[in-house]
Amino acid sequence: MLIVKEVYLCHRINHKKNKMKKNLRNILVLAMGLMTTVAFAQDWNVDSRTRIDMSDVDGNGDAVKSTDQRATLGATWGGSDWGIHISSDVNYTLGQDADASMAIYEAYASTDLMGYASVTAGRQALNYGSGALMSSNDWAVNRTTWEGMTFGLNLDMADITLGYAAMNTGMGDDDNGNMWVNASGEFSGWDVNVLYMTETGLHADGSAASENAATGIDISGEVMGAGITASMNTDFNENTMRVIGLSYAINDDMGVNASHTAYSDEGNFNMSGTNMDGSYDATGNLGYLGAGDEDLAIGLTYAMSGVSLGATMHKITNTLDEDVARDVMEISLGYSLNDNASLSVKYATDASGVEGADDMKYTYLTLTVRP
Repeated sequence: MLIVKEVYLCHRINHKKNKMKKNLRNILVLAMGLMTTVAFAQDWNVDSRTRIDMSDVDGNGDAVKSTDQRATLGATWGGSDWGIHISSDVNYTLGQDADASMAIYEAYASTDLMGYASVTAGRQALNYGSGALMSSNDWAVNRTTWEGMTFGLNLDMADITLGYAAMNTGMGDDDNGNMWVNASGEFSGWDVNVLYMTETGLHADGSAASENAATGIDISGEVMGAGITASMNTDFNENTMRVIGLSYAINDDMGVNASHTAYSDEGNFNMSGTNMDGSYDATGNLGYLGAGDEDLAIGLTYAMSGVSLGATMHKITNTLDEDVARDVMEISLGYSLNDNASLSVKYATDASGVEGADDMKYTYLTLTVRP
């Protein structure tokens, strides 16, 4: 019996090693192709992100201490009225479950339409407004992209973008698709962004897409030296998320900010795949909260000589359950290495306030290099 067990373990180890070798071989092949492309590109960039999970798994101080790493390499080339962009993500996890993977992140082409508009076709990472409805999830292993077309209209009154994306789910005759219109501009000193989205077809679980539209309105401006922001969002299930923020510069180096976020009581607000779809383990931020949750956040920022510091405290309560008391703290440190590179570190702790629940702790390290 012992011999059989040892043979089984050896088989598992060899299988895991072969899988790693195969993944690394594929990564090297794709990386060599992409590096060759970068060598002839007019512009390129590198983004490296490291996330360390230091959560207490059992309440006795036994931390997870797993490390996930992602490096993104992108290249762009083109002319005065056309362009092509491609970028690739390399993900790997350090530890006992070490694994590696590589995938194309973005791949699209853009061109000008006789000066009246521009069109972009291919796989795109899109961010509109506050990002509550449509945004790329920067810390996820599989980041959200939209495969379709966007049309940018060259208008004097506002920047208007029309978009369509579709994917064949294989679960029905109709494709899973989205259409959206985004308009942004400055009106009387106020920046306004309006996003309207619809969806068609089937979801991944086979359920029909919502007949309701998702809408987002973001407004920002300045009154008596203070910055004011407001974001009002409705998802496909008619759940709402409202954010009101206030910021004030104490001097040239220091500033304070506060915000209040409220969610509707009927259901959980959620838009799949955004930069808020998940929490610190998936998105690197607080993410969406639950139905009836309210978040009061107060922060302090300081920047001088290429160094930036930030600290934010979140106090989360719930209008439906008075026992909810969640405390979240975020501390960040950034440094501009030179005109082409920057480094930042972020530390977050998340205490749910529930008896017996473990506190979550995360550290994030980001290195960005641009030519």
